[in-house]
Amino acid sequence: MKILTKITIGLAAASLLLVGCNGANTQTSTQAKKDVVVKPTAKTNAMGRGYIKDVDLLNDESALPTVAYHSAPPGAAKRFKRAFQDAPPMIPHSVEGLLPITKNNNACLGCHMPDVAASMGATPIPISHFTNFRPKTTVEGTEIIKNGHVIKNDSSVTLANVSIKVNKKMNKLYLGRYNCSQCHAPQATNELVDQNHFKPEFIKKNGAYKSSWTQDEWLKSIEIFHK
Repeated sequence: MKILTKITIGLAAASLLLVGCNGANTQTSTQAKKDVVVKPTAKTNAMGRGYIKDVDLLNDESALPTVAYHSAPPGAAKRFKRAFQDAPPMIPHSVEGLLPITKNNNACLGCHMPDVAASMGATPIPISHFTNFRPKTTVEGTEIIKNGHVIKNDSSVTLANVSIKVNKKMNKLYLGRYNCSQCHAPQATNELVDQNHFKPEFIKKNGAYKSSWTQDEWLKSIEIFHK
């Protein structure tokens, strides 16, 4: 009995020691985390100051440099070259008074609709922006119907199973494209630390300023449905 009592007391003491050690380690680890202050190395500090100059990256109250945009009014600005063939053209003129854009109030259409763009000296909206790539789909009984056409219920990817509605007259912008500034944005005049060294290859001679999505080429490559 005395032997068992000694063993029991020994195990209890060992348990207390383990708990104490773990508690001490946890406290030491927690305290160490509190005491650690991450400071920028020469490399990260140089990069930070290189791109945002004298802004203190560790000061939450630091203000970023003011961004200035091109101030030329619409019609008086020089167009930017596109980043690559058919890239969304960026806005070279001031957008003051033109934003925000809503589906019911879009000032961009006054100059960029195809029927007036040439006379306004503006880039015309391409036919892709008048096209619904998400045709209305319904299920009636066992039939799947897209834009009023019954399609096969299988995994075929042939054009026969796809129905895209194109507005050939281009007089009504597809509402999925109404938010112009989602892709087209004004450009800042701030000087870059490192210039863009990418050199695009255009598939057309005038690809730097013109989309390849002409109506004829567009209609050749898709199967369409017209009401």
